Amino acid sequence: MVIEDEPAIADLLDVYLRREGFRVLIAGDSDRGAELIARESPRLVILDVGLPGATDGLGLCRQIRDEGTTPILMLTARDSEIDRVVGLELGADDYVTKPFSPREVVARVKAILRRAEASPEAAPSRLHAGALDVDLARREVAVSDSPVTLATREFDLLVFFLSHRGLVLSRQQLLDGVWGAGWYGDERTVDVHVRQLRRKLGDAFELITVWGVGYRFG
Repeated sequence: MVIEDEPAIADLLDVYLRREGFRVLIAGDSDRGAELIARESPRLVILDVGLPGATDGLGLCRQIRDEGTTPILMLTARDSEIDRVVGLELGADDYVTKPFSPREVVARVKAILRRAEASPEAAPSRLHAGALDVDLARREVAVSDSPVTLATREFDLLVFFLSHRGLVLSRQQLLDGVWGAGWYGDERTVDVHVRQLRRKLGDAFELITVWGVGYRFG
């Protein structure tokens, strides 16, 4: 689903996504976007930050995340770092800055969906660490048996830490392992997601910051 108030951009994304076999829904404001999301349950939402309607793109991002785990790819202005950071903190899985290559957007969409819909047979069914319980097949997380909702990228990052317990991981290693080696962007993206995991998981997320290097779990 594409929620974008500039028709030329929405139409361009529509063309490129349909070429790759996706069915595309388009909304031009946050109100119509929220309506279609509730009715159609899209696999992924491409969401512009600067939307007209009852709320902007950041507000709609918060609403989507509060109601479920649908992957979100944010579209932001090139010079708007605060929008990118806030979007990630609200639960967006990735972002692309305008102007962008539509091929890059399609590549990001495919990468996010691959991670969100990965076959559970490729990995152990569960991971545990203290009070943390991660069900890989259902992509569910619980702390002391209480469920915690994570965005797609937050879940993937948590699993990566759990799968590399005891190792010091640099931000670049985390970007390569979770976002993919072809992803390019600010390494601070990792810090934003780590901050979200710490906020949501509390003391159960035993992550140590190794200053000047990166992070170590356990």
